[in-house]
Amino acid sequence: MERDDVDRWLAGYIEAWRTSESERIAALFSADAEYRYHPNDEPVRGRDAIVSSWLGEGASTPDQPGTWEAEYHTVAVDGDVAVAIGSTTYATEAGGPVDRIYDNCFVLRFDTDGRCREFTEWYVKRPRPG
Repeated sequence: MERDDVDRWLAGYIEAWRTSESERIAALFSADAEYRYHPNDEPVRGRDAIVSSWLGEGASTPDQPGTWEAEYHTVAVDGDVAVAIGSTTYATEAGGPVDRIYDNCFVLRFDTDGRCREFTEWYVKRPRPG
């Protein structure tokens, strides 16, 4: 993987999250992928289980459309492993005021087809100013 490949994958990740389209989500991950919402979680195992989880069956609940924005970029690539950082901003409602911001770090491992086979997220809620 190259930095541009990972940045394209991250753009696809955001678009899949935004649309909640199962085909877009599935296209990101290998059939045997492992997905961790938190570093110490048991992973969600397998593409189908990841899609189901993203769509609200299990560890996650989908975010309401228009209530969030995300921006991530690659900071390091070593062979099939990449690290990306960014932030996710949530509003109280679509078009509403900012409620919270999270700073994110993803550690990703890719297969030879450019699909993610291991995903682990670290995040921290940004303190409110003042």
